[in-house]
Amino acid sequence: MYQHIIKTQRITFEDLKKIFTQKTKLALSSESRHSIVQCREYLDQKISSQTEPIYGVTTGFGSLCNHSISSADLGQLQKNLVMSHACGVGERVPDEIVKIMLFLKIQSLSYGHSGIQLATVERLIDFFNNDLLPVVYSQGSLGASGDLAPLAHMSLPLLGLGEVLLDGKVVAAADAYKELGWEPLELVSKEGLALLNGTQFMGAYGVFILLRTFELTQWADLIGALSLDAFDGRIEPFFDEVHRVRHHSGQIQTAENICQILSGSELINRNKTHVQDPYSFRCIPQVHGASKDAINYIASVFENEVNAVTDNPTIFPKLDRIISAGNFHGQPLALSLDFLAIALAELGNISERRVYRLISGERKLPSFLIANPGLNSGFMIPQYTAASIVSQNKQYCTPASIDSIESSQGQEDHVSMGANGAVKALKVMQNLEKLLAIELLNATQAVEFRRPFKTSPILEKLLANFRQKVDFISDDTIMYLEIEKVLQFLQNENIDAYKIETDEDGKLSVKN
Repeated sequence: MYQHIIKTQRITFEDLKKIFTQKTKLALSSESRHSIVQCREYLDQKISSQTEPIYGVTTGFGSLCNHSISSADLGQLQKNLVMSHACGVGERVPDEIVKIMLFLKIQSLSYGHSGIQLATVERLIDFFNNDLLPVVYSQGSLGASGDLAPLAHMSLPLLGLGEVLLDGKVVAAADAYKELGWEPLELVSKEGLALLNGTQFMGAYGVFILLRTFELTQWADLIGALSLDAFDGRIEPFFDEVHRVRHHSGQIQTAENICQILSGSELINRNKTHVQDPYSFRCIPQVHGASKDAINYIASVFENEVNAVTDNPTIFPKLDRIISAGNFHGQPLALSLDFLAIALAELGNISERRVYRLISGERKLPSFLIANPGLNSGFMIPQYTAASIVSQNKQYCTPASIDSIESSQGQEDHVSMGANGAVKALKVMQNLEKLLAIELLNATQAVEFRRPFKTSPILEKLLANFRQKVDFISDDTIMYLEIEKVLQFLQNENIDAYKIETDEDGKLSVKN
């Protein structure tokens, strides 16, 4: 069991990986507890002593900001906010992403600029620690006043309302409370707004996608290298000096990766009769590298957001200021999510092009990678499937962030649409997994036709592990079952098993 203490130190993606790849319990640091309590006490004092209205605390919301609320109704105002904004529709948000939403909301509230009660944050931690996951829906957020609808669904169970996932079943939150012996919370002033304003829906999707993307970029290099060797490609386009004169770090790193992955290959070191390879092989560093550079930038945006306060108004007790501003606006994430979808789609696009080359009957590989073509169609149709997925990704990559629809009677007159971008980016990432699976299926088939020559030690290790799950195909079989096996292999195989290590003499070896 891993315990993560919520504190003021910056959260990194390494921290996020630890939290979400193992069983984790959260707890607040004494510093965070103090900050939360101090901010709440300051807000209570301000409400009792200040005659001027405080947006969302003593007023209505959105275009109703000029409607004052009596002190007796401040708690009901917040409960009404949560109930009225819980109008999400569509598919359920995946459980893993809901759990990240909970964490990001806890982290954001812990900085002491939101006016939340300590008990409310602790109840969110109870949800996380007990895997009591609110039922949240994927449609309904404009990504501007925060992710209002999905965060309302996340917050309803605090009040004993809505639905939750308990022991793998969707149940009414009220029933879950009875089973757990809990009592619903009573919200006080500002709390509903603190819970609903924020970018945690977009943020959770981005974190989830990026954690998997970091692995998929490694798989893309590994599988691309295997395809290159199976296609009898040339290694010269990956030499370091070529890439140093262009300066792009992702390109330089990718070329180095490919050279290391193919180190010791008999195939890559054979004499070649062809002068050049097609771009889908020759330009792997340029294409993979550009996506990696984009992904690294996007990760920096999301890391900033993970460590941010994104509700409104923002409270600064030490400065004696309560400022109604716009930190809930999702524009930084919206642009980045669109960029992320494009970067992932391009990794899939070039992967499908390599598949097309492998089945084309070139360079002494049999047509459609089957020993007896004609009677057998072999690997003809998996390329169709890959082409269909690539086309779908292109449609998903139409930017969401270029759209805006006025809402709340014109008060919210520019919105980010980042939530829609988040949902689309997840679909692109899932499609990339399928495309890499299809390429791996083709590359492992193709390399067998190069025997008795061997590829590199690291790729031979990959082939050996792969063949424990997926057989060489001699005659036509039901291909969707084979593709599913490969997809499961990619999702369950530890990419770190194919890390390359350097010994004291500078020699490369595969990690044991």
